[in-house]
Amino acid sequence: MYYFVVNALSRTGKAGKIWQDVKAELDRQGVEYKYYMTSARGHAKKLASKICDNEGDVKLIVVGGDGTANEVINGMHDFDRVKFGYVPTGSGNDLGRGLGINKIKPVDQLNNILRSDKTMKMDLGELTTGDGVKRLFAISAGIGVDASVCKQALTSKLKTFLNKFGAGSATYVILTIKSMFTMPLYNGRVELADGTVKHPKNIIFCAAMNHPWEGGGVPMAPNANPTDGKLSICCVSDIKRANCFMKLPLLLASKHDRIVGFDIYDSESVKIELEEGMTVHADGEYCGEPKTVEFKCISNAISVII
Repeated sequence: MYYFVVNALSRTGKAGKIWQDVKAELDRQGVEYKYYMTSARGHAKKLASKICDNEGDVKLIVVGGDGTANEVINGMHDFDRVKFGYVPTGSGNDLGRGLGINKIKPVDQLNNILRSDKTMKMDLGELTTGDGVKRLFAISAGIGVDASVCKQALTSKLKTFLNKFGAGSATYVILTIKSMFTMPLYNGRVELADGTVKHPKNIIFCAAMNHPWEGGGVPMAPNANPTDGKLSICCVSDIKRANCFMKLPLLLASKHDRIVGFDIYDSESVKIELEEGMTVHADGEYCGEPKTVEFKCISNAISVII
């Protein structure tokens, strides 16, 4: 049985039309399925939990954006029995990009899922804050500029406007530039799983990457691999804001690994302690502004239909 969780409002409502095309294809083929429409933030998590209560082989397919996929993953249980599929319809689509399906037409991706008898064991990340927040993530989690941008994008009128022209991902670039020059920066302590300790100053951001891209296609960690049991930690600190801004083209071109102030580490986990609270996100979802946060990789956590 296929179970669909659908966010018809993603990409400023364009996903609703996409779902109608997907549904028509399911009906044309006589596929046995049930579907559930999300109605508010957090609803997809509840729907996923309910779907996972069904007995037998469960194939849970998300039709929505990165945020909807994150909610579903956080609502899932019995990961050994439930298989996850994805038809990306959002504006960022970084999970789809990481899975290599972001340029596939939705109906074609549906057919790939229906025809497939294979799954990939994908790692997930787990975020835990000192304030008691715990959340899984499939793409990335982080503190600083990228988290602040994700928080702003959730309610951004600019994103709504740009989505009308199919340019919603540009929102993240514009908000990044704005935030880089306005948000406060703090010093911190970063500890990796092997005991290595760093003391970065004026942290601009620190992103824990499961896939290479976040923020609508920004290659924060070009070599991140969602099947290697590790996160790629990209930290930017000890660099002037203006200098960081000038280096953005190199970041977008995946040539930032040798820039002074841009550091990438591969680690099973990372713990960050800050002198003041900073904004934290998981797959673009706002997770508060704690002073301590830990990102941990859960190896082979979820079966993804490929």
